[in-house]
Amino acid sequence: MEHALARIGDLNPRVNAFVALDGTAALAAADEIDRRVASGETIGPLAGIPIGVKDLEDARGFVTSSGSATHAHDEPAERDSVLVTRLRDAGAVIVGKTNTPEFGLKPQTDNPTFGITRNPWDLERTPGGSSGGTSAALASGMVPLATGSDGGGSIRIPSSATAMSGMKPSLGRVPTGDPRPGGWGHLSTRGVMARRIRDVAYALDVVVGPHPRDLRSLPRDSASWFSAVADPVPPKRVGWSPDLGYARVDAEVRAACEAAAHTLAAAGTEVVELATVFDEDPGPSIGALVSTYTRRTVEPFRDTPFWSQLDPLVVIAVEMSAATVSAVDLVEAEDACHRLNGRLVDVFEQVDLLLCPTTCGVIPLASMPTTVGDLMARFLTEGDVDIEKLTKGLDLERLTGWLEGLGTLDVPLGTIDGEPVLDWSRLTQPFNMTRSPAGTVCAGFTTNGLPIGLQVVGPQHADMAVLQAIAVLEDLLALDTVAPI
Repeated sequence: MEHALARIGDLNPRVNAFVALDGTAALAAADEIDRRVASGETIGPLAGIPIGVKDLEDARGFVTSSGSATHAHDEPAERDSVLVTRLRDAGAVIVGKTNTPEFGLKPQTDNPTFGITRNPWDLERTPGGSSGGTSAALASGMVPLATGSDGGGSIRIPSSATAMSGMKPSLGRVPTGDPRPGGWGHLSTRGVMARRIRDVAYALDVVVGPHPRDLRSLPRDSASWFSAVADPVPPKRVGWSPDLGYARVDAEVRAACEAAAHTLAAAGTEVVELATVFDEDPGPSIGALVSTYTRRTVEPFRDTPFWSQLDPLVVIAVEMSAATVSAVDLVEAEDACHRLNGRLVDVFEQVDLLLCPTTCGVIPLASMPTTVGDLMARFLTEGDVDIEKLTKGLDLERLTGWLEGLGTLDVPLGTIDGEPVLDWSRLTQPFNMTRSPAGTVCAGFTTNGLPIGLQVVGPQHADMAVLQAIAVLEDLLALDTVAPI
């Protein structure tokens, strides 16, 4: 614990991974564990491990700000979330809260309240999001374990951006069961994050299993997840898709992921290239769901002083939802989840697992000042927006005027073949819609040293098969994934 706190003290001023700390309480808890161990007590498999908690869930004694001024001054939580309870019961010690974009909306981590979190591989870059505070804390060695959540890629994207292995469990594996309903409906699942997949599996053994307050929670497998990755064998047959049939992918990203798939083939796995996985782009449907979930969250703050303190991208998402998403549209978006899952079932009748890039572009700079005109033009051309609905339901001139009053906006853009793009991370989204287990492993690096992730997706509830494949790839690729910081 002393080492973790010293590391945080040295690096957090540059990285901004943690937004709240209680070193005194953490040291006291660590001291108590030392005392119990010395007296011969059996504590738990995570005894004394320092952990961070993503600032979208409750940890007793800390404010749950959700990266927003609307909650930054709330009273500290009086109880832990179900996930944090299980980690603490296993002996883990909470160090503090890790940064997140406001309400977890973006695939990069910054917010008006706590500022920009930076990538330990390159401090000018984002560590991804929305679990970017967690990925930055882990990749810089501040703590060895932390919590995350994934509603559109929020564990896989930041893990990929920081050369870590990550895992989004099947929906219901890690229960919620908290007093507040989940912010993103059936899209989001909680999980644990670490640098290597065997650490992830070790911690998952502690936190998976049903909870009576979570309608979706799954029974616990009798087998140990950590034992499953101790000595894994390559999968028999996998599908490789460079773009899932709908996305444009950066050439360097594709090449690194394809090379990793070839490495798996050399180890005995049959790799089948799939021309198309999905016959529709999931973007419009998941966009309708996420923007409306966000609208539900922030609508109570409309016409209050808090409204002007919201991230401009949150406001844009809310206003576009109000103008373009009806109740029928939401039901149709859920129908799209059903169709996408049907397509995936067809794929898994041919192969055991699916491989594709984790992101379709290279990770953005942490800060990229953007004019309102350029931002709105990108939303209208790249954002899958129904222009006719938008102009009928929204006073676009009023929204643009409000945004211009804020000055230059900070909207990091990833790149595909050197071209800046708004949606550089769209390959993770469909597997939230299908509720599938999906993970990521470092496949290599760009020419300027930025990590590239390969995504591994399994059939419904085949979490162990995904974990095993990632462990095999870690071993075969044997990359140096220690960040330069």
